Amino acid sequence: MLDNLSNRFSQISKNLRGQARLSEDNIKDALREVRMALLEADVALPVVKQFVANVKERAVGQEITDSLTPGQAFIGVVNQALTELMGKENSSLNLAAVPPAVILMAGLQGAGKTTTVGKLSRLLKAEHTKKKILVVSADVYRPAAIEQLKLLAGQVGVDFFPSDISQQPVAIAAAALDYAKKHFYDVLMVDTAGRLAIDEMMMAEIKAVHAAINPVETLFVVDAMQGQDAVNTAQAFNEALPLTGVILTKMDGDSRGGAALSVRHITGKPIKFIGVGEKITGLEPFHPDRLASRILGMGDVLSLIEDVQKGIDEETAQQMAKKLHKGKGFDLNDFKAQIQQMRNMGGIESIMSKLPGDMGQMAKQVPEGTAEKAMGQVEAIINSMTAKERANPALIKASRKRRIALGSGTSVQEVNKMLKQFEQSQKMMKSLTKGGMGKLMRMAKGMKGMMPQ
Repeated sequence: MLDNLSNRFSQISKNLRGQARLSEDNIKDALREVRMALLEADVALPVVKQFVANVKERAVGQEITDSLTPGQAFIGVVNQALTELMGKENSSLNLAAVPPAVILMAGLQGAGKTTTVGKLSRLLKAEHTKKKILVVSADVYRPAAIEQLKLLAGQVGVDFFPSDISQQPVAIAAAALDYAKKHFYDVLMVDTAGRLAIDEMMMAEIKAVHAAINPVETLFVVDAMQGQDAVNTAQAFNEALPLTGVILTKMDGDSRGGAALSVRHITGKPIKFIGVGEKITGLEPFHPDRLASRILGMGDVLSLIEDVQKGIDEETAQQMAKKLHKGKGFDLNDFKAQIQQMRNMGGIESIMSKLPGDMGQMAKQVPEGTAEKAMGQVEAIINSMTAKERANPALIKASRKRRIALGSGTSVQEVNKMLKQFEQSQKMMKSLTKGGMGKLMRMAKGMKGMMPQ
């Protein structure tokens, strides 16, 4: 995510030299680099001009403390300016309405609206376990759009209001709202049709849908990979509808980042969520300060802690802690459980990308999907073992390794490599015997307690 921009800012920090304070002279080259980095990232020109002027005004005359280099002091100024450009803080959904709180999704075809409805309904269900959520598709133009939303609703465990391509979008939305009121739903999410380009008929239709259901949230879903086009489209929708926020999809595929840096400034509407990946879990609340930190190579430790909190199954962790406390060894069943929990946190690549400094940079060097493939291979090897072998890995000698390799579609060398990885994890867990995973969980909870609410 935003790799090109991050790499450019990293070089700016290293190249800046100066004395006891930042001056117009010693930041001149750095400002030129900032300007070029933003333009290459497809940030809108008016945004670039204002941003550079803002950074210059803040930086000139700033004293440099003994603990900072000129580069670090300058990047500190850039970090603050980036955060403010993208909205300062997370803007959550406003569901404080007489039920049902209606959320209308708008956007062009291919932006990922329907998938985002599924992702967002899953997120709301996880955060508000007692809320009843209903979703409906008013997209009568795209083949299989209604069926797609029905499948997603079943996948995430929310209710689906049936619709048909013979119906009018306004009638569908009105009927769904009436049903939601009568059956005491807390939230109604309405998916609308997209087009390949903005046209008058499309805008007239979505205005009519909006008027019929009076949503508390009107969210514009836009593909971040469109760059400057994404910002232009957002502006057009903002002029047609009273938007309350933006959702940027496909952020994991956008190495430039122009849309994320421009859309708030151009529309005046907050980015509320970003879509990362195709998995149903791939939707995150947008935190400007965290994205600014990631862009500038500082990592995103707060999001990482949240991933750990969501990924660790407390019951499994407590069972493992008790097992270790009783002196029972960490076996291959536990190793497999660790891998599964890492997957729940978004996978090793996602975790590493949020680490600061060199570890975060290392993640960018790993070809996409290779870490996930390696974890899948480890699981396949463990699944090819007998229950006794998993519980007592010392039993696994040459003949057993050949059988396991054959059963998992791997080689003996790969089985040996996996066993070595297991031994390293085993040693780490032994060092945590006085608490095991429970200790790790307490650490994570303690760190979460320090997070801003």
